[in-house]
Amino acid sequence: MPSLDEKLEAILAEVIRRNEGEPEFHQAVREVLESLGRVVAKRPDYADGALIERICEPERQIIFRIPWTDDRGGVRINRGFRVQFNSALGPYKGGIRFHPSVNVGIIKFLGFEQTFKNALTGMPIGGGKGGSDFDPKGRSDAEIMRFCQSFMTELCRHLGEHTDVPAGDIGVGGREIGYMFGQYKRLTNRYEAGVLTGKGLSYGGSRARKEATGYGNTYFVQAMLLTRGRDFDGMRAVVSGSGNVAIYTMEKIASLGGRIMACSDSDGYVIDEAGIDLDLVKEIKEVRRERISEYARLKGTGAHYITGGSIWDVPCDVAMPSATQNELTGRDARALLRNGVIAVGEGANMPSTPEAIRIFQEAGVLFGPGKAANAGGVATSALEMQQNASRDSWTFEQTESRLASIMRNIHDICASTAEEYGTPGDYVLGANIAGFVRVAEAMRALGVI
Repeated sequence: MPSLDEKLEAILAEVIRRNEGEPEFHQAVREVLESLGRVVAKRPDYADGALIERICEPERQIIFRIPWTDDRGGVRINRGFRVQFNSALGPYKGGIRFHPSVNVGIIKFLGFEQTFKNALTGMPIGGGKGGSDFDPKGRSDAEIMRFCQSFMTELCRHLGEHTDVPAGDIGVGGREIGYMFGQYKRLTNRYEAGVLTGKGLSYGGSRARKEATGYGNTYFVQAMLLTRGRDFDGMRAVVSGSGNVAIYTMEKIASLGGRIMACSDSDGYVIDEAGIDLDLVKEIKEVRRERISEYARLKGTGAHYITGGSIWDVPCDVAMPSATQNELTGRDARALLRNGVIAVGEGANMPSTPEAIRIFQEAGVLFGPGKAANAGGVATSALEMQQNASRDSWTFEQTESRLASIMRNIHDICASTAEEYGTPGDYVLGANIAGFVRVAEAMRALGVI
């Protein structure tokens, strides 16, 4: 691992001491601190007033019980979380995740990442994240509704369009957002459309929101490719995952002339030499809610399903990790290099391990870190908040145009910041420093709070 200067090493040691047993949070903090040595050397005042220490400490952590009843009448108990990490730039903004792996450390890592990601958008939104260890797989619509209602019964007292505005994430899509919004409306007796984003179009949602994270990641990678005179036309791409982010990453890559070779879910991955049939993936995942293994059975000739293994063994020019944290390891990075990868865009939050990132950077692979490359989702959520506040509704074309512009701006500020600090092309360094400076300047202006 890169070494930290003495003061930053002490800050990291204190973060680890105060947050034992939270390796993902430690990893996320270390990755940012590794970039800040140059900032502190150039601007020693950023080390004053415990500014960096305060940025590493959430403003508020909420943990609560979620009782709900299954279809057989049994009472189940899950645990809910909301970490309101930083509100220097605006109300807390970040998704809700339903997955068995969720714990307070995972939510803190996501909230920390979200703070800098949101800053990079240039929108007036702070950073937060939430979720539960509830597993929606195999649950009926009625069970999911009852769970979402119980979850929101507790969480509603901490939300508001000027306080904290959640969205969806893994395990939380339009269905779950609808159930939660309905319960919020029932409990508060207010039609506060801006309190949740990712809503359905019939009740205040934004066009292009479900596509935004995948589209935005593709726009970011396209901007990186253009710096080397390339684009997606004719490129072979591998996209991990088959949820919302992965589906719309594949859709935008295909529209730009790329060919999707493989996609996955938590059980395995499917390869289609003719190019993944996106309509079939949407049918399986968005309509039938089945496993990706069904793709090979339904498609037949030319499609192969592989249980387990690594999707990153599939040869490609562009890799788009879009599933979950630390899914792409050093071993995977070396396999991608052997097979000719030239660009990687993180559609998920921190999907590449530190070793994988180092391997990509040392090999000169274009690497778009998640806090920059996957910022399109939260940027479009902020656009949804704008529409809700003005009682307006934009066309798909208007919203996508704004998204494309925001992603180009994020690319450009990451690139220019990396160059300013002496490492042209290092989008990790550029994203970390640019996001940090925006948050730090706001915190300094607000005083010690």
